[in-house]
Amino acid sequence: MKVVTYSHARNALKSILDGVVHDADVTIISRRDAEGDAVVMSLDSYNSIMETLHLTSNPSNASALARAIAQDKAGQAQDRQLFATD
Repeated sequence: MKVVTYSHARNALKSILDGVVHDADVTIISRRDAEGDAVVMSLDSYNSIMETLHLTSNPSNASALARAIAQDKAGQAQDRQLFATD
């Protein structure tokens, strides 16, 4: 994670955007005033976070995911063939 000033971000926006996309990292843009800081991240990173939040927001779904992860770590995962639907 990088932290840059608003002035630096304004002058180096392209390189900051390239960095968050290529490094799958975030950059925090800090401001001196009380308006608060901002986070810049790639769309892929944002979508991944939103998907994780959605999948874990339901307690029964979160429990099923935890069981599946535990089974995989214990070597109990099974490969399944996926069928395309038209």
